[in-house]
Amino acid sequence: MENSQKVLQRTKGLKTKVEQYERLVSDLDDLRTLNELGLEEDDAQVIPEIREGLDVLRRTYDKLRLETLLNKPYDKNNAILTLHAGAGGTEAQDWAQMLLRMYTRWGEAHDYTVKILDYLDGDEAGIKSVTFSVIGENAYGYLRSEIGVHRLVRISPFDASGRRHTSFASLEVMPEMDDDIQIDINPDDLRVDTYRASGAGGQHVNKTSSAVRITHIPTGVVAACQTERSQFQNKDTAMKMLKSKLMELKERENKEKIEDLKGVQLDIAWGSQIRSYVFCPYTLVKDHRTNYEMGDVNAVMDGDLDNFINAYLAMGD
Repeated sequence: MENSQKVLQRTKGLKTKVEQYERLVSDLDDLRTLNELGLEEDDAQVIPEIREGLDVLRRTYDKLRLETLLNKPYDKNNAILTLHAGAGGTEAQDWAQMLLRMYTRWGEAHDYTVKILDYLDGDEAGIKSVTFSVIGENAYGYLRSEIGVHRLVRISPFDASGRRHTSFASLEVMPEMDDDIQIDINPDDLRVDTYRASGAGGQHVNKTSSAVRITHIPTGVVAACQTERSQFQNKDTAMKMLKSKLMELKERENKEKIEDLKGVQLDIAWGSQIRSYVFCPYTLVKDHRTNYEMGDVNAVMDGDLDNFINAYLAMGD
């Protein structure tokens, strides 16, 4: 039954893409006809309409083109993201929370559902780490471009002397694995811990639920969930997250078996960043892989990430 539903979803998706392409061709033909009529009548009043139509066509074309680049095995899947604050205490923890807000805004602007799964508060402000899912078609395909260390440069609101600080936070992005994908994990390699859910004043968690943390002992990979209504649901969600992490790690390391995984963690520090967000002495967001940059840092922090994502996908990874 599930396989037939997936076939239907796949068929519906392909049909939608064909319809979008045909609409694009039809709109282009309409603009050509309008242009020819304008030339015949020597009517300059059609120029603004043609320009506006071309802008719409260009945006639609760019969107369809990017969707064709989402051709990796799990690009269509939901995404599971984990943010970790780097060294630097409150500064880095506040930066991690700013990034959570940024990705939440981006997800909401694209009609994705953003759901907090696990949350560890900062000491004074911000967050030490957070895991959340972005649910919707192609979520992983777009957000895999965000994997890596993100660097912030700003005048610290926590520094009474008003000095400039540099902070780091890392982002992991994994595809949410479908239930029908089998991953052979030895139960003896797992340690399951339960603990009381805690978070930012109850905003992100259900206080009555029992949180679950699952550790894959050979690799040290950890998955935790505290936001579901029961311990069973938290354990089930954490297990799905663990499978996603191990599958992603397995493919990254080109291993055939989970047992062969080692797992290498990139330092959350200077020199390893994929993107810099500068608030002072000037405003600039620059991606160090594609060299794409934007001067409106506030727009980026409000979720305006499409141009960065598009530049990465167009570059090919």
